Amino acid sequence: MTGDYRPIACADHERLEFAVLRRRHLRLTWLSGEGGTLVCERVLPLDVATRSGAEWLTIRRATGETEVVRLDRIRAALDD
Repeated sequence: MTGDYRPIACADHERLEFAVLRRRHLRLTWLSGEGGTLVCERVLPLDVATRSGAEWLTIRRATGETEVVRLDRIRAALDD
């Protein structure tokens, strides 16, 4: 799965890291799961990490559940 990972632009990576550090909510749009379902939600970014040859963003959804999103699946991350 991660063998096809495409690194995102450094500026976009930095924006996500700053959102984590500042605990700022984002309006995040990403492709979820294998089927590539487009999801758009207000989320709180918790962590940006590298593992298994890809970069990941851990988020907390409005429901309180956490999810991990591969960075190259993010389509938009707007300040909320």
